[in-house]
Amino acid sequence: MNENKGEVIKVSGPLVVARGLKGARMYEMVRVGESRLFGEIIEIKGDSYSIQVYEETEGIGPGQPVWRTGEPLSVELGPGLIKSIYDGVQRPLDKLSYEFGEYIVRGAEKPALDRSIVWEFIANVKIGDNVGPGDILGTVKESNLVVHKIMIPPNFSGIIKKIESITGNVDEVIAVIEGEDGKDHVLTMVQRWPVREPRPVSKKIMPVEPMFTGQRVIDMFFPITKGGTACVPGPFGSGKTVVQHQLAKWADAQIVVYVGCGERGNEMTDVLMEFPHLKDPASGESLMERTVLVANTSNMPVAAREASVFTGIVIAEYYRDMGYSVALMADSTSRWAEAMREISGRLEEMPGEEGYPAYLGSRIASFYERAGSVICLGSDQRKGAITVIGAVSPPGGDLSEPVVQATLRVVKVFWGLDDKLAFSRHFPAINWLTSYSLYQDVVDEYADRIFKGEWSKYRKTAMEILQREAELEELVRLVGVDALPHEDRLLLQAAKMIREDFLHQNAFDDVDTYSSTEKQFRLLKLIIIYYEKIKKAFKEGATLAALTKLDVLEDIAKAKFIPEDNKKQFDTIEKKIEDSIVSLT
Repeated sequence: MNENKGEVIKVSGPLVVARGLKGARMYEMVRVGESRLFGEIIEIKGDSYSIQVYEETEGIGPGQPVWRTGEPLSVELGPGLIKSIYDGVQRPLDKLSYEFGEYIVRGAEKPALDRSIVWEFIANVKIGDNVGPGDILGTVKESNLVVHKIMIPPNFSGIIKKIESITGNVDEVIAVIEGEDGKDHVLTMVQRWPVREPRPVSKKIMPVEPMFTGQRVIDMFFPITKGGTACVPGPFGSGKTVVQHQLAKWADAQIVVYVGCGERGNEMTDVLMEFPHLKDPASGESLMERTVLVANTSNMPVAAREASVFTGIVIAEYYRDMGYSVALMADSTSRWAEAMREISGRLEEMPGEEGYPAYLGSRIASFYERAGSVICLGSDQRKGAITVIGAVSPPGGDLSEPVVQATLRVVKVFWGLDDKLAFSRHFPAINWLTSYSLYQDVVDEYADRIFKGEWSKYRKTAMEILQREAELEELVRLVGVDALPHEDRLLLQAAKMIREDFLHQNAFDDVDTYSSTEKQFRLLKLIIIYYEKIKKAFKEGATLAALTKLDVLEDIAKAKFIPEDNKKQFDTIEKKIEDSIVSLT
């Protein structure tokens, strides 16, 4: 038996045990059986190698061959990633469907980057230049929105001996560099990178720039920064996927990587069908022009969920290294945790809480800590950022469950979805009393510079009104609204307006699906101005009935449907509020 080949001795679902793979290392890729299925070594005990197989293992039995590949699970990085849809091990699903039909044949293989596409490479450096890790050799126009920067790989430097602007596929030689070892190294437009190893950066910096998403409850009350981390836990039917889709569509990131990790196939289909038709608010181009999809649906093999999460984060890191702001959506990390639980059980490891492996928390942390705002490698000191937003699907909406708790320990933003809000048709169903953002102060400071200190003032007032409403709820249930003092009844009306006219947002309405920061600010300002003026008017003798039945209330309720290019209507409504209340007093 040669040392690149072993044999199967045991099969247990997605776990295959082999022997005879001399010299193999942890996390090395292997090909299992006559079908050459993709697998990864996850445990070594003497001459026994446990392999997690990323495809269906039916028909694999003892005695079948296992081949070493000599390298860890890696992804191809280069022009052609944008607009692609991959499975967990970066096989291009659209290309495979042409060849094999609707279902992937086991062991099927295609290059991740399409070799038939011709790219135009424009060199940025010249012969004799000294280049180091992360320096940009040249650019390729990858899509209408993305200029792809071809970089020197990390851990490599030297002097350029040959470089030219060419037109060709990704395997064409673009440069020859004399390395520090004195040898000539040929560079193409493709790099390979192991998925479990974070790509190096010059240094991490504090994330201070907000990532506005166009979702009012998020931007105003629970914001996230570029380079931040957030989780969206919630029970079945509370709208996790819609929130993820909304963020992927409207967040002001330059690149979006959407990882469907064990989700239902129809949800990934929604993304595929919708994104090409939706327009990016910043440029007016199709959203697919800046999106990479990694689809690993619930009917695909369980083990591949882990690969899909790490494949997604490496692609995100690659675009971050070019100096882009990247948003990565992982939907949902609970499915990945379930895959870990299954593999751990088959390895007969000591289970932790609720049967999950003891290393669940550190594995989840190793994913989220790859987010962040950084100074990239390269002499130009460019900045890049990865924002990671993970959905968590706890059984029965139980937030004390291990996956939610392990995630909350590492993320800084918690958007808690509430099934009661969802059942009352309030979307996005983010509970404003339990959610939080640790980036609030940073975002307030940033927004206050734009809105002259008023952003945080109106936000705090609105939050106080909602919290006071929650305190009064119990009292209202006991004695009814009519028994409350008039000041509290005015407050309850203001709280209802904040909930229904500001926090409630229709993802399927062409105008309401996205609100710019200016529109959000003007909308909340209308409600707070109205509340403050009716409080004052009440003290000056206006009646409660008259104040709560003004015609202008209908205008405020419809204000969220004011188009982005018609913000003057807010001034008209403000004047109408003033005039209506003056006429009463």
